[in-house]
Amino acid sequence: MSEEKSRPPQDRPWESGWAPDTTRAPGTRRLWLAGALALATVTACVTAVTVLEKESDEPAEKAAEPTTLSSSAPGGLISFATPSENGTESPGKDGARPSPTPTTSAPTSASPAPKPTKKAPKPPAASHHPSKPPKSSGGISIRAVNYPDRYWRVRDGYVRLDQIGSGPEQREDATFKRVSGLADSSCYSFTTADGRYLRHRSFVLVANADDGSALFRKDATFCSRPVYPSGTVMLESVNYPGRFLRHRNFQLRLDPYQHYGQYRADASFQLVAGLD
Repeated sequence: MSEEKSRPPQDRPWESGWAPDTTRAPGTRRLWLAGALALATVTACVTAVTVLEKESDEPAEKAAEPTTLSSSAPGGLISFATPSENGTESPGKDGARPSPTPTTSAPTSASPAPKPTKKAPKPPAASHHPSKPPKSSGGISIRAVNYPDRYWRVRDGYVRLDQIGSGPEQREDATFKRVSGLADSSCYSFTTADGRYLRHRSFVLVANADDGSALFRKDATFCSRPVYPSGTVMLESVNYPGRFLRHRNFQLRLDPYQHYGQYRADASFQLVAGLD
């Protein structure tokens, strides 16, 4: 028989003299454990929230931290750029962006770009005319390059481009003398068989007698400008440089130089032997 005596039922302590421990409330240990666990949980949550807030605030603090530019920047300017890993500076989210580099692209302003102006065509060079023609020469006739069957002819006081028949009168009207220019001896003047001079009047070529005036001498003087093909010339006015004799509707007149084929063809002539 075991020497231990079974513990009497706790609901009848008076039978054996045993009484329950009433110095602490039942479940006190569990309450302490639960409280400690709750406190640890709260502490961990607070710590995690603090760490997350600190990490989220660090980029903003770094972006707002002013840094001094390199020594190349004048006056010790400061920039709010955050240094990158490779040591170069890059702008922060709210930092000032660098100014754009100027480009050569077309302007976007509302005002239209100015249109280039057309340059005036250059007449044949003046250095190609003879330095001094002879004082006088034999009879010559002047033939059109683009109408080789037509020649200068004085008719009713005007110089026209006509087809010349076999009659002596027509052939004499189409024959001239080339003399030294009245206003410039390095250029030409042309006279008719009866002694009149060819001169421009209101830019139309006519045959007039010399009145002795300076204006007449200039109007009756023309400078030769050799052009292609060989033996072909253009005749430029002395007192209206840039204007050349050309035929238009077979009328000889003085027109400004124009750099296109029709003008050059109408203003090109060949001085050939006289028809009379």
